[in-house]
Amino acid sequence: MARPFPYGPAPEQVGDLWLPDAGDGPLPVAVLWHGGGYVPEADRAIMEPLARDLCRRGWATWNLEYRRLGSGGGWPQTFTDVADGLDRLAALRDEGEPLDLERVVAIGFSAGGPLALWAAARADGRVHPVAAVSQGGIVDLEATARDDGIEAYVGRWLGDPDAETVVYAAANPAALLPVGVPVLLVHGAEDENVPASMATSFAERARAAGDDAEAVVLDGVGHFDHLDPESEAWATVLRWLPS
Repeated sequence: MARPFPYGPAPEQVGDLWLPDAGDGPLPVAVLWHGGGYVPEADRAIMEPLARDLCRRGWATWNLEYRRLGSGGGWPQTFTDVADGLDRLAALRDEGEPLDLERVVAIGFSAGGPLALWAAARADGRVHPVAAVSQGGIVDLEATARDDGIEAYVGRWLGDPDAETVVYAAANPAALLPVGVPVLLVHGAEDENVPASMATSFAERARAAGDDAEAVVLDGVGHFDHLDPESEAWATVLRWLPS
């Protein structure tokens, strides 16, 4: 059963903590950021099947909500939520939750992919992921904003990349390389929302910057297959996660 904990005063500043029914702590922690193009209609509920599966496998899971379009999201608000939500784990650990903050991984689906990578790349804060996963992620926010074929509404969320160069330089994971931790980018060859070339290009640039980065493109996999805990896309993530 998930327990909600706030990390700020806004309704969206909340996370659900999932813990395994059995198992001694401290537990490794997977932090999840959902996708949905930053629109209010998509929320953290879409990540619950993955959270349950991780718990079954012995992981504590922190499924985070964040401010999006229409609720004050953008720069720096959404990214403050990413940082504050991640750092809330330190307080939860101090309050007695069985969390191993030396074994935190960041996982983001679609529009949550760049949030997971941004969280892993940040230098400050109380909690630092040791690895990051993008599931069909829009990991280059500037390229996404310029691509009318990707319905992620990044331009509405962060502004025109030609006018908001400082914002994109601070928010876009592709502009912040190296991430500094191992990165896995899982993408479907049949992804109908985000081109697989975004994952492969990011991995190439990350490796050139010194990162341990791997892009896996799976035949027969579409965008929303990442949310199915029985899918090959999710199995690829599970095989890669540090033990």
